[in-house]
Amino acid sequence: MQFGLFGGARTKRSDGAADSHAYSDFIAYVSEAERLGFRSVFLVEHHFTGAGQISASLTLLAYLAARTRSIRLGTAVIVLPWHNPVLLAEQAATVDLLSGGRLDFGVGKGYRAGEFAGFHIPMTEATERFDEAIEVIRKAWTSPRRFSHHGKRWRYDDIVVEPQPLQSPHPPLWLAAGSPDSIRRAAREGYNLLLDQLGSVDLTIERVALFREECRVIGRAYDPAMIGVTRALQIVRNEAELKAAYETRARVVRTIGDLARGGGTRAPPEQDDAPLLGTPAEIVTRLAKLQAGGVENVLLVDPAADVESLRIFASEIMPAVADIGSASPLRSSRSPCP
Repeated sequence: MQFGLFGGARTKRSDGAADSHAYSDFIAYVSEAERLGFRSVFLVEHHFTGAGQISASLTLLAYLAARTRSIRLGTAVIVLPWHNPVLLAEQAATVDLLSGGRLDFGVGKGYRAGEFAGFHIPMTEATERFDEAIEVIRKAWTSPRRFSHHGKRWRYDDIVVEPQPLQSPHPPLWLAAGSPDSIRRAAREGYNLLLDQLGSVDLTIERVALFREECRVIGRAYDPAMIGVTRALQIVRNEAELKAAYETRARVVRTIGDLARGGGTRAPPEQDDAPLLGTPAEIVTRLAKLQAGGVENVLLVDPAADVESLRIFASEIMPAVADIGSASPLRSSRSPCP
């Protein structure tokens, strides 16, 4: 099982200078994660929330490229309907070069009505804008010569996109998906899959199985690392910390639903098995259930971005999960799609 990070820094609004500590602390957090053996970091993209979420993920990844050496640098996700696809292809390729070929390019259609309204883009156009943008980006990264594109939203004549990405034919593409149709699409169109932090363990395992089965049907080689499963991380040691963790979890889920304008009802925090919430031993048990269901790539969301939690996870949880995985008969019985 491999582990990465998901999310990003959060700044605070102020009347004076912008708060740079959130970014410098997050950079230190990612650097420590790399030292501890975490494999990746995926950054979100959000706008207009007032919550200080990252808005320019590629810019921050470019800086992280200079501050790290091995951790993979991902977007989760860049919302394509809001971007000029040629400019985006150039910026992403630049990060891939600067990082020595460590970029993972996660994309999505977007889901927050307030962000679409802020950009004055109807949400009803999200799918068609996404489809055209990814077509242009793929063409920009793989065309052996100048190309033209005449679409509904974008028109380019006789252009060449520079620089080319270091990874060939391009950085791995990741798609944020949850519905059966979107998961099948991800498998069919060559994306890796990003799954959200709210889905229950059983639902997550079902989604993993669906992606793997679609790979089998179309003859695509499958590797469990192609699916990144996002999970909230909250390590507790006593009852007081557990109560506070439940309150934090409830607040996070409520905020996600509010920002999405209709996130639906959720189980009480005590009955919510999605997060990695509990003592190290309890978290190992939750990870073992995910691993038995085919999950091998977990992206951790720590609401506090706490370095000490990373160290506890690396010293007490990662070795225990490795021991369970090596002893599991499921590991030897699994085989990739042909």
